[in-house]
Amino acid sequence: QVQLVESGGGLVQAGGSLRLSCAASGRGFSINAMGWYRQAPGKQRELVAAIRSGGRTNFGDSVKGRFTLSRDNAKNTVYLQMNSLKPEDTAVYYCNAAVVTLLTGEHDYWGQGTQVTVSS
Repeated sequence: QVQLVESGGGLVQAGGSLRLSCAASGRGFSINAMGWYRQAPGKQRELVAAIRSGGRTNFGDSVKGRFTLSRDNAKNTVYLQMNSLKPEDTAVYYCNAAVVTLLTGEHDYWGQGTQVTVSS
């Protein structure tokens, strides 16, 4: 079993910054991709940013140029640095990992979600 533990988030004024962290823990696994999605009230969950094992990153169009994603492979942790935050960035942010184990192959795991609120 793999667990994703998220930290960071909170309330910030528009133009401010926040950093989210997500650490994967467990035994006997590797990670193909890891990143963040978000879901605002009444909207579908959308990609924020993700990084694959080879280092390739993808960002949602609305966050390009403002958010960065980094990874510490030794710690199975990703960090989402969010700058120039806007009220429309307000959402619950979910960590996601595409995890591979020998027994079960690849499966998606999700964190419990962390609230990010940007005030105008």
